[in-house]
Amino acid sequence: MATLRDIRGRISSIKSIQKITQAMKMVAASKFRRALLAVESSRPYFNILDNNISKIIKSLSDEYSHPLAIQHKEVKNIAFIIISSDQGMCGSFNANLLKETSRFMNENIKTKYPEAQISVLPIGRKAISFYNKQNYPIISKHTQIANNPDYDVVTSILEPVKNSFLANEIDLVFISYVKFIHIMRQEPQVFQLLPFEPSNRLTAEKEEDGLKYNDIYIFEPDQTSILETLIPRTIDSKFWASILESNASEQAARRVAMDNATSNAGELIKNLNLEYNKLRQASITSEIIEIVSGAEALKG
Repeated sequence: MATLRDIRGRISSIKSIQKITQAMKMVAASKFRRALLAVESSRPYFNILDNNISKIIKSLSDEYSHPLAIQHKEVKNIAFIIISSDQGMCGSFNANLLKETSRFMNENIKTKYPEAQISVLPIGRKAISFYNKQNYPIISKHTQIANNPDYDVVTSILEPVKNSFLANEIDLVFISYVKFIHIMRQEPQVFQLLPFEPSNRLTAEKEEDGLKYNDIYIFEPDQTSILETLIPRTIDSKFWASILESNASEQAARRVAMDNATSNAGELIKNLNLEYNKLRQASITSEIIEIVSGAEALKG
């Protein structure tokens, strides 16, 4: 049975931990606000870029094909870019990401391309630690990317992957990341980055509204020249958007996890204080009984 001293020590330890989780919660909240602002300000740009390039490609029909959009005849090598966090203490953020990536590999890729070689490009210490123990070849490893996103650094990571695709060394490239929905919800997702495919989202939305596209554009210099610039930029933008989404999701998950940890510590301290008071009361009562018994014995 725990003594009063033991309980006091546990209460002191938990209070120290509570201060740490409270501080981590405040830091995560500050980082989350900046990350959320970056996501919210970038989403309109990415959506408009994706929608416009999709309309240009559809207007050309089958007359144009960019090297980064060509489907390879045989799929022998597949690359996965996995964007995780560098630090823990963010709930099930990394566990859900790695679980969804493994599920996608097993159910979608290995079933459809059983002979293909899968390689990985982990970003973040958690993904690196996980795939160091797996049998997948590692293309390269990167840390301190999602937590401190820099566009030039991010695009430099993708450049060798694009060159390998153009050299037919890689046939498919997928990105696995955690999409930010709101503060309480983040969803791990996997999407195809290469070969580039135009989005059908805008067309589908217009069809649902009963509308039909009849947009007329004047292209300068011409559609092909525009696509030569926009397609690589769109691919880079999709990767950059995944980094921003992952960062916002990580900070949101850590903020919620630290908030829950702080609340749980408070509840545990409350229960320990109650146990301490009960034990102290029992100890005082026992001492009083002993004193009274001793006094009665002396009288006898």
